[in-house]
Amino acid sequence: MNPIKIIVCAKQVPDPEAPANLVEIDSDTKMVKIKGLPPGINSYDQNAIEAALKIKEKTGAKVTVVSVGSKLSQSILRKALAVGVDDLVLVDDSDFKDLDSRSTADVLSKAIEKIGEYDLVFTGRQASDWDSGQTGLILGEMLGIPIVNLVGGVTIEDRSVSVKRMIPGGYERVKGDMPVLLTISNEVGEMRVPSLRTVLESRKRPIEVWQSDDLKIDTQELNPFEILALTSPPNMERECSFIEGDSPEERGENLAMTLKKAFLKNN
Repeated sequence: MNPIKIIVCAKQVPDPEAPANLVEIDSDTKMVKIKGLPPGINSYDQNAIEAALKIKEKTGAKVTVVSVGSKLSQSILRKALAVGVDDLVLVDDSDFKDLDSRSTADVLSKAIEKIGEYDLVFTGRQASDWDSGQTGLILGEMLGIPIVNLVGGVTIEDRSVSVKRMIPGGYERVKGDMPVLLTISNEVGEMRVPSLRTVLESRKRPIEVWQSDDLKIDTQELNPFEILALTSPPNMERECSFIEGDSPEERGENLAMTLKKAFLKNN
């Protein structure tokens, strides 16, 4: 039996774990800037990579990661190779900057067609920058294959797939034949940490870099999304006061007076 072929779609995003003091919202340029920290692989896409690697360990599957964007960081995305991915494809073109979900799915579909045969396509359930949660579903429609979203676990049985689809309060079991697209949730587990040896080895491995011409994409048909306004979040500072008193009654009375003063102050 030929090995299962898995394609994982991974997006480069600003570091979602960046502390608030390093994040700057530029309302004029409508951009989020993070000072001093490199971007990273979207966290749900990391879950998708981990799900693929677990299948690889059990079945000998071949795993390919493909990423679409503009000015992609090879050093960041090579982390996928360091944790055990077989091939890395970067679809990097200035015309792919800030694409909407449909256009991103369109580029991904053409990249997947160029890669060739596949049994499973994984995406993260959503991206940690804009949280749209649409690209994977649109991609499945474009590829013409079944889709299961919010997947918290994947099991391969012969040439069929069984997944845990997360629902409120639990999960439901879904089974079907391949090929199929799965949008992976965090319940599958975090992506493993690479060793220093595999990180160094990944720097020497060749990767594919494609542009719009390689995929025969008419860039005039792509739609970048438009941000109408981008503002900083409201001030969420809170003050904590301890209400004192010698008895529950006194503490209750002091609390009532404190709330009354705060109400009068704010009105």
